[in-house]
Amino acid sequence: MTSALRPFHLVPVHDLSAARSFYGELLGCDEGRSASRWVDFNFFGHQLVCHLDDSGTLEQRLNNPVDGDSVPVPHFGVVQPCNNGNCCVTA
Repeated sequence: MTSALRPFHLVPVHDLSAARSFYGELLGCDEGRSASRWVDFNFFGHQLVCHLDDSGTLEQRLNNPVDGDSVPVPHFGVVQPCNNGNCCVTA
């Protein structure tokens, strides 16, 4: 018996408009349901829920050094195939 994997991620954001611009326009993720303080996206088969966090603490979240970069904790991503050497999206 197999079950369908339904990955789910919660992401705190400080600006829903910026989240829509990044995930919807730049990355091309389809927008799902939304309300005044959150929005869902289809993030390459994963349900991504961006919740507005206006507590002012987003800038104070924990980061860990990884390969010389400061990586936020927690974080997530998706691995996509590389076509024609054009693998990255930068913002």
